[in-house]
Amino acid sequence: MKIDHCSNSNPDSVRMRSRTGLVKLELSSVRMRMPRPYHHGSLHGALLEAAERILRRDGIGALTLRSVAREAGVSHASPAHHFRDFAELLSALAAVGFTRLRDRMAAEAATVRRGGGARRRGLGRGYVAFARENPNLFLLMFRSDQLDRMHAGLVAAREAAFALLAGENPDTTRLLAATARWSLVHGLSLLAIDGRLQSIASRTALSDEQILDAVLSADAGRRPAPAPAPTW
Repeated sequence: MKIDHCSNSNPDSVRMRSRTGLVKLELSSVRMRMPRPYHHGSLHGALLEAAERILRRDGIGALTLRSVAREAGVSHASPAHHFRDFAELLSALAAVGFTRLRDRMAAEAATVRRGGGARRRGLGRGYVAFARENPNLFLLMFRSDQLDRMHAGLVAAREAAFALLAGENPDTTRLLAATARWSLVHGLSLLAIDGRLQSIASRTALSDEQILDAVLSADAGRRPAPAPAPTW
């Protein structure tokens, strides 16, 4: 068999002569089908995306550096070039979560009419909605036993999310009030993830969304009384 480069057509083509005739091979089409290597700097984000896919699909117990590398389609040694250790990868992923949490709260608050009370309820609904939509990521964000608390990106993202609840430069009174609101919405989020709000709703004439709105509005006392207390 003889191989000739095509000179009067596509330079990315070759002709192969054989006893059965002339075959033209387009190299460009072959190149398009070959897997592309990661561009410089993109593997960091690809590893985080792979980690989140595993977290969402299989839970935190399935996350390891090896499983993330396998999910991303790279060698087992590749994550070490971007993350010092497993805790750093988890911390970077948690930072992504806090950034999304802040965005979700801000988006929900932007849909309500002006007013401190309405805005706070909007922030609370956004907080709980994020937890419901991303339960495994939400739980990871508060797993201090597996995260690097001093990770710069995590600290910045976490503080930005809390600042949305507390406001800018809060004094002690506002800081304590924000902590109380945070405790409320965080507890509601855990109840929602665990299915407890649905359990309570099944014993009342309210939906779990109505219960959530009632609690966030500090108006639960004027709602219909529930049936016998749920069995925990």
